[in-house]
Amino acid sequence: MIFVTGATGLVGSHLLVQLSNLNKKIKALKRETSDLQSVRRIFQLYADDPVVQFEAIEWVNGDVMDLFALEDLLEDVDEVYHCAAIVSFNSTDIKHLLAINIEGTANIVNASLTTGVKKFCHISSIAALGSADHPNMVDEKTLWKSSKRNSVYGISKYGAEREVWRGIAEGLNATIVNPSIILGPGNWKTGSSELFSLVWRGLKFYTKGTKGFVDVRDVAKAMILLMDGTHFGERFVVSAETLSFKQLFDLIAISLHKKAPSFEAKPWIGAIAWRLLAVTGLLTGKKPAITRETVRSANNLSAYSSAKLIQTTGFEFIPIEQSILDIGKIFLQDHSA
Repeated sequence: MIFVTGATGLVGSHLLVQLSNLNKKIKALKRETSDLQSVRRIFQLYADDPVVQFEAIEWVNGDVMDLFALEDLLEDVDEVYHCAAIVSFNSTDIKHLLAINIEGTANIVNASLTTGVKKFCHISSIAALGSADHPNMVDEKTLWKSSKRNSVYGISKYGAEREVWRGIAEGLNATIVNPSIILGPGNWKTGSSELFSLVWRGLKFYTKGTKGFVDVRDVAKAMILLMDGTHFGERFVVSAETLSFKQLFDLIAISLHKKAPSFEAKPWIGAIAWRLLAVTGLLTGKKPAITRETVRSANNLSAYSSAKLIQTTGFEFIPIEQSILDIGKIFLQDHSA
């Protein structure tokens, strides 16, 4: 039996499909209030037999913050894929981030050790890696450095990784994947999927930053590949290509038949924007869409190497151009209904 946390999220839902296509027996964790329609949509897109495979999944209600409930749920489980996490770059969310991402990971690690889980895969993030003086040098060996420039999300994911490394030291057969920005069809109002909505609505500005990007299908594929191998006690960067945000938005615009953003947003514009939105947030009680951390990230020149994954497994990535065309096609289908 395979247990998947964060099963209703972007990575979790795609992972469910790929495991299901391999005829794996799956138990998926969700909240009692979770809407499964987005997961059904992913099965319709990628499953060999969407309805039958979706219905075969054992959905269980629960919370990664409940250690004792997790132990009960893992009694018949051999493998765990830990995808549950909160993604936020708003400093006001730090308590929630640290709780879910660090304490939640500690709980699933401890429950796995207690119940004798044989294999464990943790989805981390490039945010948990250190930075480097040269952008092309960031890989699994780049050590984390404490800095005021680290995002609250990065701090939480670094802390989560430390819990997995602790579990490994205590005998857990675990592997860690560190994906870059994950692209895929999901909730078009949140996360990286929202980038397509922004271009669709006529986004005018882009930033000068560069980032690593990867298709969500490749993230799920890499996780399964590593779990089926002997790559435990290691971590792997999962990033297909490095693109500037200008290149990314140009590709998205092509996929949606829209005009690409044509004005560069200088760093000083972002600095004014996040301050104004922070004040607005204090007055209205709404979380700002742009924060100091998102502005900083959007202007950083960052790149990540997946050489270890490629050399170790022979992994072949979906080209990002193809990935964006595929996602754009799904976006257009969803917005034509």
